[in-house]
Amino acid sequence: MNRRKDPRGYKEGRACPVKRKMQRETLGSRLGFILISAGCAIGIGNVWRFPYLCGQYGGGAFVVIYLFFLVILGLPAMCMEFSVGRAARKSPVRMYQELEPKGSLWHLHGLACLAGNYLLMMFYTTVAGWMLRFFVLECAGTFKGLDSDGVANVFSAELARPGIQVGFMAVIVVLGFFVNMRGLQSGLERITKIMMTLLIVIMVILAVNSMFLPGAREGIAYLLVPDVDRLREGGVWNVVVAAMNQAFFTLSIGIGSMAIFGSYVGREQSLLGESVNVVILDTFVAISSGLIIIPACFAYNVDSTQGPGLIFVTLPMVFNNMPLGRLWGSLFFVFMTFAAFSTVLAVFENIMAMCMDLFGWDRTRAGLFNIAALFLLSLPCALGFNILSGIQPLGEGSTFLDLEDYIVSNFLLPLGALVFVLFCTRKNGWGWENFKAEANAGKGLKVQDWMRVYITWILPLLILFVFIMGLL
Repeated sequence: MNRRKDPRGYKEGRACPVKRKMQRETLGSRLGFILISAGCAIGIGNVWRFPYLCGQYGGGAFVVIYLFFLVILGLPAMCMEFSVGRAARKSPVRMYQELEPKGSLWHLHGLACLAGNYLLMMFYTTVAGWMLRFFVLECAGTFKGLDSDGVANVFSAELARPGIQVGFMAVIVVLGFFVNMRGLQSGLERITKIMMTLLIVIMVILAVNSMFLPGAREGIAYLLVPDVDRLREGGVWNVVVAAMNQAFFTLSIGIGSMAIFGSYVGREQSLLGESVNVVILDTFVAISSGLIIIPACFAYNVDSTQGPGLIFVTLPMVFNNMPLGRLWGSLFFVFMTFAAFSTVLAVFENIMAMCMDLFGWDRTRAGLFNIAALFLLSLPCALGFNILSGIQPLGEGSTFLDLEDYIVSNFLLPLGALVFVLFCTRKNGWGWENFKAEANAGKGLKVQDWMRVYITWILPLLILFVFIMGLL
């Protein structure tokens, strides 16, 4: 097909692969695709933010509303991002050029994806380093005998040590790129399969342990049984907005993190069906995290509504009071480290792929360049709690982490997801018929024409609402 005559690379209503000059790497198995995509989605948002939001917004009622928005908001957006990636067979910086009409500007979003992936890792590497550091501290018995104030003092002291902050961030950066430099199948896919399997096993062990603690039954009911009275106490509107935001952000949609893995997968399975599999695994981890944390809080009369400090301040104290507490605490922070590192590996792969597409580099050169680049770019966040603490970019008490997270979460993710939706549904973009044909290629759940009105008109409005509420 002459690409000048049809710059999108497709005939109307028919999915035709775009011709490529070189053989593209592919994932070795369907399981690898699902686990890597889920690993990208499964991260701090699942294992840290979801449990404390459940605590703050009434438990079971929040979970039900969250699941509703996950289906109507996150699922279709993920399917579209996968579809664009698989159709183009390129990284986000090049995928629009393969599919967009001649003379359009959709490809500018590819540069925003590149910036978004770097910005995300500029603070995520530091937070992943915290998880690893707390695993070391828990193994060493640092928290033994401490109450919540004592644990809080340890955490504050750790943040104030620039060498520790930079050192553990550097370990995450070097180890992450080293894995990806080994290759898509032999590095990323192999390690992710091992890590995600261990994550699920450890998570199940921890959840079962928490569920059988004395007094844990009330915590299980709090998490899983909707309660109208608690919903009213939290404020119905507040709970709905919090659930919508969590459902949207938990899947990491909008900066090409899913599109890159769509570009590596074959056309044997439909992408709506694969998106459902990723969402189910993501949700399983989120609920299991809640079952680890909330029952333990109830068993030891700990406030589960206190927010982000739940992980780094409250839970180490809870583990102190458990039989074999050091073992359970160490396993918990291994679980947290794996969850964070799975996202790091996936986003690092996206960054490397974009550099390879932009500059023609091989994996080794792209990896070495980005080890240096991400280390330098991550320094403001790692030093923002100590040496650079005097710089407060969003006002008193804020840090570089807050600024970087604010830009990614409130601008790049929602606006990027909106671009994907518009590109897949508008005639001046890729168009509905092309999107549907690509998404439906292969066996599995199909995109139906009755979904078109919702996806074309209502879904963009929901994403705009998430964007506006994030700013407010």
